[in-house]
Amino acid sequence: MKAKNYPRRKFINHFLGGTATLALSPHLLAQNFNISEDAIDWYDLKELGVEGKGWSDTKKYFDRLPSKAEGIVRKPVWEYSRDSAGMCFRFISNSPNIYVRYKLYREELSLSHMPATGVSGLDLYAQDGQGIDRWVGVVRPEGQSVDATIARGLSPGSRRYTLYLPLRNGIEALEVGVLKEKAFQAVSPRKEKPIVFYGTSIIHGACASRPGMAFPAILGRRLNRPTINLGFAGNGRMEIEVASLLAELDPCVYVIDCLPNMNETVVAERTVPLVRKLRESHSETPILLVEDRSFTNTRFFSQKRTHHEKSRTALKNAFRTLQNSGVSNIFYLDGDALLGQDGEAATDGSHPSDLGMVRYADAYEPVLRTILKQF
Repeated sequence: MKAKNYPRRKFINHFLGGTATLALSPHLLAQNFNISEDAIDWYDLKELGVEGKGWSDTKKYFDRLPSKAEGIVRKPVWEYSRDSAGMCFRFISNSPNIYVRYKLYREELSLSHMPATGVSGLDLYAQDGQGIDRWVGVVRPEGQSVDATIARGLSPGSRRYTLYLPLRNGIEALEVGVLKEKAFQAVSPRKEKPIVFYGTSIIHGACASRPGMAFPAILGRRLNRPTINLGFAGNGRMEIEVASLLAELDPCVYVIDCLPNMNETVVAERTVPLVRKLRESHSETPILLVEDRSFTNTRFFSQKRTHHEKSRTALKNAFRTLQNSGVSNIFYLDGDALLGQDGEAATDGSHPSDLGMVRYADAYEPVLRTILKQF
């Protein structure tokens, strides 16, 4: 693709609505590009393509559900589907500096329990000499329009980068820039079947400090698999309308992790119909049912323990019903250890911190590896 050399003012007026707010990586706090506008080649991600989209027919490019979902799914599900959670862009470059400029969908940059770097930031990883993705830098947005240096003074050499998009905000426009005369090659989205995660705010990314620390992203790196993130904060409820959309995808495995947003009655009513809806289109695709995590302060609140016990019993009963009726290739993950046992892995007792996200990934990984080896 030919690079676009927008002067900064032209890009700001065309994409960012007339203003730009400096957002900075930890490498260079409080510094601007400090180079000539003509020294950067810019590349538009809408033209190059991002990984982690389940549908191409979206109302806006970085939406997570197809345009037809508006008016079919409940309004909160639709609104949260405008977030770019789980999407990433991979590219190869030998530029010593990496730049980004983008406009966010919402003005709210952060949440009361989640920083702007996770809600609205971009997160950059690079592959090291052993082929392992390592963290490089993160954008710290200070406004809805962002103009940022995400890495400066990188060691010489060409390497593959992965840029993770915001978890709890959407993207209107996004470009990546490298120094002129330096190489840039977009890496096409992988063709392998993805892992599809459907669930709550935890899958959505709360409360990772940056997008690459959401546990589906961690698992994508560990398992070297594309992922699709269909977490909807407060609204992962196994609804049949969402199940019908999930059935349109072709994953290597479905992960259903909805219990944090459901009580035992709803779990009992909806689990079997959701799995049967998926089985109408995918007779053999593995389906992993996941229990809710234990609140990290559960030991002090008997009502919370009772809630977990009832919802988990309902899920186990549905799992057994499906098995006994001949539904194959369904798997089960206990929830009690998802956040560990020390009570230190959540921001508010419910949503994982970065430590909690790593623990989630640690619990999921062996189960998913076993499934992927079989199919």
